[in-house]
Amino acid sequence: MLKPQTLDELAEALQRPASHSRTISLEGNASKRLMAGPTESADEYVSTACLQRVLDYEPHDLTISVEAGLPWRQLTSLLAEHRQMIPLDPPFAPFATVGGVVASNSSGPRRRLHGTARDLVIGMTFVTLAGKQVKSGGMVVKNVAGLDMAKLMIGSFGTLAAIGIVNFKVLPAPEVERSFLLPFDSAATAIAARDRILNGVLQPSALDLLNPAAGAAIGNRTWLLALRAGGNSAAVDRYERELSPLAAGVAFEGDRHDSLWTYLQEMTPAFLSQHQNGAAVRVSCTLKELQTVMESYPGPALARAGSGVCYGYFERTEAAAIWLSSAVKRGWKAVLEYSPEEWKNDLEMWPAPGGDIEIMRRVKKLFDPENLLNRGRLYRRI
Repeated sequence: MLKPQTLDELAEALQRPASHSRTISLEGNASKRLMAGPTESADEYVSTACLQRVLDYEPHDLTISVEAGLPWRQLTSLLAEHRQMIPLDPPFAPFATVGGVVASNSSGPRRRLHGTARDLVIGMTFVTLAGKQVKSGGMVVKNVAGLDMAKLMIGSFGTLAAIGIVNFKVLPAPEVERSFLLPFDSAATAIAARDRILNGVLQPSALDLLNPAAGAAIGNRTWLLALRAGGNSAAVDRYERELSPLAAGVAFEGDRHDSLWTYLQEMTPAFLSQHQNGAAVRVSCTLKELQTVMESYPGPALARAGSGVCYGYFERTEAAAIWLSSAVKRGWKAVLEYSPEEWKNDLEMWPAPGGDIEIMRRVKKLFDPENLLNRGRLYRRI
């Protein structure tokens, strides 16, 4: 395993084998090997985990530039010292690197208000198989020059090039944050409450829906809406007043607040660690479809209820594959997002990729005409 210490060394680690048509496996800290397609055997193995420098950070500028191997937790801790944040909330956060989070386009509960990496990354330097260091975007929040090149890397799972440096837009942390847990006896009543919240004046940073099987893990086997509110004290108090007619819920701050959102952020890793043959299926749907999708999951399920992303958890990968097949027949955009490595070559993880898959393959051909880099990592489609 090669672990370059600089971008020049990373460029050499890619260019040298590629010039001899040798295949390359690229990763950060390998925290998400269960995610997406298989990690195919390769002639060369490269990790960006040693690229850990903070290159440019002036808190008053609300931007930061870091190398791709910087641990995600180290980045968020540094920002927290200045009451700032990059609210992506990726799973596997204790072990993930910045490059891995961006390359997998990982996000979590606060996606509802703040978006994904595509909304928070303002620039990037990536390294191609030709050994070129390509800069895209910059360190200015409104700078859009060349940003589309960086967007190609987000969610590519390292199939195009190696992310070397990432520049982020940084946000101020709220003055006060408070969590609300609202229980409901059915998915329909929970969705009705969600609709009232989304149509209201106050807009929470996160709004997650747990089915009874998922709610049982936090001691309430009902349909639960988890809401994260931030702002000044007056704004957060108003949330409490306006939510009280919806359900007899609870509100809390401090350690309990942090514990709840850590649990929701890390639900996938926790489930997979407890079920060796477990799998997770992700569905992207409209807000109107969300109730039907959530009711169709036979086991624990979690939804980003304000953005239409649903996760269903299966103790056996075979069951997940069967459910995925039925979901696709219903026209849902679904993928087998996490599964054991030994199953990946036998399963259709992305059954209906859509018409843009051909464009994605052409882009792959431009960056990697011999298909040397992270072969099959993008759900075996690329």
